Amino acid sequence: MERCAKCDKSVYCSGLCREHFKDYFEKKVKRTIKKFDLFSRKDKLGVAVSGGKDSMSALYVLKKLGYNVEAVTVDAGIGNYTKKNLENLRRFCKKYCIQLHEISFREEFGMSLCFIKSAANEKGLKYSSCFICGVLRRYLINKYAKKLGFDCVVTGHNLDDEAQSFVMNIFRNDLILARRQGPISGYVRTKAFVRRVKPLYFCSEKETTAYSKLMRFPVNYEPCPCREGAYRKEYADILDEFEKRHPSVKYNIVQFFLRTVYKMKPCKDDEVRINVCAYCGEPCAGKVCKRCEILLALKIQR
Repeated sequence: MERCAKCDKSVYCSGLCREHFKDYFEKKVKRTIKKFDLFSRKDKLGVAVSGGKDSMSALYVLKKLGYNVEAVTVDAGIGNYTKKNLENLRRFCKKYCIQLHEISFREEFGMSLCFIKSAANEKGLKYSSCFICGVLRRYLINKYAKKLGFDCVVTGHNLDDEAQSFVMNIFRNDLILARRQGPISGYVRTKAFVRRVKPLYFCSEKETTAYSKLMRFPVNYEPCPCREGAYRKEYADILDEFEKRHPSVKYNIVQFFLRTVYKMKPCKDDEVRINVCAYCGEPCAGKVCKRCEILLALKIQR
């Protein structure tokens, strides 16, 4: 039986027993916050939670560390899947005295994700459910983050997510998207967007899963039933298989990104011009942002 690196107890995860792994995980989050100056004790943090292991772990650790946190979740209307996640989140937030803000696709757009995808596809926008959900979810979280006065939006992106995204952007030759990655998302700071930060940046998928199970969080570990198109999953599978033969490859990918592309982000004093959406006024790459493109096709303007 493999023994913990710090005591004689059996290993639970990352070469450590349950007790030492818990301490290791929480200290890793704490070090990441300090290393990248993600936020301060004075900041009001909105944690974007889905009901999954990553966002739930981030919310719990930040609350435990004494930060001023509130939770924000978006219900895309995916049947029993989101219904169960909402029940779990309500129970979790009640237990730890965390305010939960619930946002609904149906209330904001008049329809669920599946209906939006179907209607958009009929209008010639052949977007996947994941793409539409991501665009509209980010828009809603940013909208309410400004409304609720959050200084930062915390997301549960982990090490595996970041390694996958960077490799995907390399394969697509997309430097623009790659430059938006990192522990602090986005390329430039603008009042139009509330800053998005990732305190689980150096925590692996395996570690966040182990931590959430160790803490017995009410988490649904099943993948979203609307997930389609195995594009990201292909990269996840490739990196998982490669890491079995070459340990730490995901960590090395992220470190390479930090030493190269992440340094391309402009300094605070740099003037960077960005486009503004002709309809909503939000920053975007072209003349119309993807959110408005989707909503205009559905003739929804909110």
